[in-house]
Amino acid sequence: MADAEIIRLDSRTRTSKIGPSRAQAKVKCRATTSTGRPCRNFATAGSGYCAMHSRSAPVADARETAAETKEPVTSRDLLEGRAPSGIEAFIRRRLSGGYPVDDFGYDPELSREVLLPLARPLYERYFRVKTLGLDRIPSTGPALLVGNHSGTVAIDSVMVQYAVAMEHPNERVVRNVGADLVYQLPFIGPLARKTGNAVACDEDAEELLRRGELLGVYPEGFKGVGKGWRERYKLQRFGRGGFIETALKSRVPIIPVAIVGAEEAFPMIANAKWLARLVGAPYFPITPTFPLLGPLGLLPLPSKWLIEFGPPIPMDDYPDDAADDAMLVFDLADRVRDTIQQMLYNTLAQRGGAFF
Repeated sequence: MADAEIIRLDSRTRTSKIGPSRAQAKVKCRATTSTGRPCRNFATAGSGYCAMHSRSAPVADARETAAETKEPVTSRDLLEGRAPSGIEAFIRRRLSGGYPVDDFGYDPELSREVLLPLARPLYERYFRVKTLGLDRIPSTGPALLVGNHSGTVAIDSVMVQYAVAMEHPNERVVRNVGADLVYQLPFIGPLARKTGNAVACDEDAEELLRRGELLGVYPEGFKGVGKGWRERYKLQRFGRGGFIETALKSRVPIIPVAIVGAEEAFPMIANAKWLARLVGAPYFPITPTFPLLGPLGLLPLPSKWLIEFGPPIPMDDYPDDAADDAMLVFDLADRVRDTIQQMLYNTLAQRGGAFF
């Protein structure tokens, strides 16, 4: 008589030589009972679960599969209304401090998942922003975005930042640089840092470019955002050309940016200079709605926006000591200014009406 084959009773997945059908019958159910112990029933053919647990098996399998194949939630998912399933994990990270922040204060998680999506209604519905030439921004590597500055309240830089982060194929981050006054404000200053902005100084700008970042520069400064309605879309002086020196030293291209729409959002009809001196501000705007309507006057008008990114201007063809040539720096700054001014005229003609 041939020796009998011994089959272990506690085996759940071992294949037997008796035959496929009987081997499947000996597989134990994969479920656990309410007490946390493994189910002792045999699984039905092809399911992995017993008859009692087979009803809930598809749901459990789907959850396991979804957890294994879940891709990270992107800012685009948030913008399209797909709420992240990891919201609890996000809150835990914020409470515990387990999230990355660079040495400039940039918080990529908070910026991408919370702060930038808050600007979506303003960008898409209120200002109805359209962009031209986004593909002229490089997919990788450093570049200097140089744009006009206007609109009493400097929301034009925010719109540029949003456009590049959400509409560029590589969803790149623009690290805008601004004056010290911006970062001294109690609420706006910390938010500006968390969204990637930095103080306008040569050392910080050069360091960000060394890291391969996009740097947003607005050479008009307060002269641009604080100019009156009669001077709309007329570029002010570009300072001493510090952005040219930075581009020459870092040997990165300059991308001119023309922003149309901000002037009509906050049309400044007068500047109360004595009030500006009283509060220590560079200007105190009088608009058709502010201060006449009080806090409601701070709401921008629903102007139509058009942002154009021009062809890159290379800065790596000049000698290594070109940044020390004051005449060259002044000439290049003037050429960039003229380029943006011509772009503004063309973009204004393409936009049509300011509001409709």
